[in-house]
Amino acid sequence: MTPEEFAAATNVSRETLERLNAMDRVLMEWSDRHNLIARSTLPDRWARHYLDSAQIAAHLSADVKTLADLGSGAGFPGLVLAAILAERGGAVTLIESTGKKAAFLAEAARAMELSNVTVIPERIEAVKLSPKPEIVTARALAPLPKLLQYAHEIGGENTKYFFSKGQDVDSELAEAATYWQMTVKLHKSLTSPSGTILEIGKLARA
Repeated sequence: MTPEEFAAATNVSRETLERLNAMDRVLMEWSDRHNLIARSTLPDRWARHYLDSAQIAAHLSADVKTLADLGSGAGFPGLVLAAILAERGGAVTLIESTGKKAAFLAEAARAMELSNVTVIPERIEAVKLSPKPEIVTARALAPLPKLLQYAHEIGGENTKYFFSKGQDVDSELAEAATYWQMTVKLHKSLTSPSGTILEIGKLARA
């Protein structure tokens, strides 16, 4: 997938695509020195990472103003969503405890000329956000029961959670139901036949 094919698939604006191209240039520069994403996925990164991240935006209401991304790593999905939400006036907080990854996120956000991004270089457990974000996202961070524990501390009563999950989603949901009450919607992934976007609401301890 090329950047132009990505833009056609997601219907992002020219300005958003320019920002994502700027992110991609920084990502490729850093990938020469750091293993931010698996090197085997670099040739197909616009489908494997950019489209996989951007598809979450289709499930967000148009008036979303605050989003927090947990374990943001190489910016997927948080930095991609920040580029998309910038045109809606949405603010995005990226939480990443690994120093080199937090530094990458900050440099990429500058290259993208995003003023709506805050990078917090701390462990998720140490972060307290106020006000609570409307949306919390995460990708390839932890099994669902552990992920919900992180997310519950970051989100609030009305927060919705969007997590990218693979073929084990059913077993992860079954285990999580032992500890958590929640509403669940499953959205089929656009990028993986076995992938799912989990939409979780009304999260509370069981």
